Amino acid sequence: MSIVVETEQETVQAGLDVLTKNLPPSKVARLLSIWRVGRGDHTADRRKLFAGETVESLFAGARALEKHNRKR
Repeated sequence: MSIVVETEQETVQAGLDVLTKNLPPSKVARLLSIWRVGRGDHTADRRKLFAGETVESLFAGARALEKHNRKR
């Protein structure tokens, strides 16, 4: 199994593509002005989000979700 990991720029571009296809330019501009890079404490948020997790538990969760989605 191989996993393709996008760069941050590719992810940002994909998000912008979705926004510009589904929202008028004025709303895209407003949304982008609301989002401010560098706000919050990413490290603290990540520690809270993944508290008690291991690589193995995250992988097992991803596999279970993948299996669940295939059944749909």
